[in-house]
Amino acid sequence: MNGKHQESAFVGWPRGWNKRAMQRSLQPQPPTSRTGVGRTDAGLILLVLFAWSTSWIALHWQLGPVAPEISVLWRFLIAGLFMAGWCLLRGEPLRFSRREHVVFAVLGVVLFSLNFVLFYHAGTRLVSGLLSVVFALVAPGNVLMQALFLRRPVPGRVALGAVVGVFGLCLLFFPDIREGGVFDAQGPVGLLLACCGTLSFCTGNFLSARLQTRGVPIASASTWGMLYGAGFLALYSALSGLPFTIETTPLYIGSLLWSALVSSVLAFGAYLSLLGRIGPARAGYLTVLIPVFALAISALLEGYAWTLWSFLGLAAVGVGNVLVLRRG
Repeated sequence: MNGKHQESAFVGWPRGWNKRAMQRSLQPQPPTSRTGVGRTDAGLILLVLFAWSTSWIALHWQLGPVAPEISVLWRFLIAGLFMAGWCLLRGEPLRFSRREHVVFAVLGVVLFSLNFVLFYHAGTRLVSGLLSVVFALVAPGNVLMQALFLRRPVPGRVALGAVVGVFGLCLLFFPDIREGGVFDAQGPVGLLLACCGTLSFCTGNFLSARLQTRGVPIASASTWGMLYGAGFLALYSALSGLPFTIETTPLYIGSLLWSALVSSVLAFGAYLSLLGRIGPARAGYLTVLIPVFALAISALLEGYAWTLWSFLGLAAVGVGNVLVLRRG
């Protein structure tokens, strides 16, 4: 697209980023020619499931003397530096225009700082497995955000999936919020923080998709987003008087490195590989499976008690995601 074409351009975005191009980029892609899942694909799927399912308990283990903002700062400073090295090793571009760096900075705020800070604060009020269930609403959230900002009609199947997913979340949370249970008095606050974190993540996905319409590689955008997110948190923490401390216990250090290197860098690379090998639609189904494993880990390590409401709510969230992600 040449520099003169500015039809439907968004104010403040780099020249050539327009609504029509964005809509084309978000149309369902044709199915991959591969119909099966090989051993390598299965290995990548298991790696992503394991890394992202355990990321929630790792988040929980970082809660304590260190402020959530500082923990997220360390996490994405480490991850961003490793991602930069990965980009240099693979020859991915890291030099971009000033306008693109503005978008990287906004991406860093919504996707690699605010989103995680909200989830870390929610983790002080909810068990880790339930955070993953709220996060599973990203799939319908992405579609609804596209409809809001791009004025694209939402298919009836997708709207139904979103309603079913939210209903499942209500089933999962309502009994314990009403009776106290594992949530105590802070449950509704934790749920609200997690929902806001999910909304922030969906906003980051929208910005990331816009960057892809400019031909910016996902790895490059994520590298700068992580570094800008860490920089934003450093500035915010300095102005707020938060101490730049680190808990020198094996559990904190181990969970921090796990979150930065395994859940952020390694899982990111594996997921990108899956997108190319099995297609985005099938890769998206991982969001249905992750809450199941995360809740199982939470039950094992945090004492989360499974109930009939848990199974019904989790099943409804999964069905809602399937309705959103499947074609036709």
